[in-house]
Amino acid sequence: MTPPPTPPNSNLPAAAVAALLVDTTPYLSCDECFDRMDTHVEAVVADPDHHDAAMDRHLVGCAACDEEAQSLIALLRM
Repeated sequence: MTPPPTPPNSNLPAAAVAALLVDTTPYLSCDECFDRMDTHVEAVVADPDHHDAAMDRHLVGCAACDEEAQSLIALLRM
């Protein structure tokens, strides 16, 4: 998907605008994501092709949760 152009008079880069416009269906809150994080990370480490639609969508749109997931994945792969 090509990111939308940066709107005129905007200080946001195109990537930031695209992140704000990500479809978050099915919706998952940060609390729900955190509750599912360990299970999701273990599944991704066991099977890199593992997908959970709600987690995948949330992690694309939430840098804080994605950073936590990536940190845990790296830790388990050590």
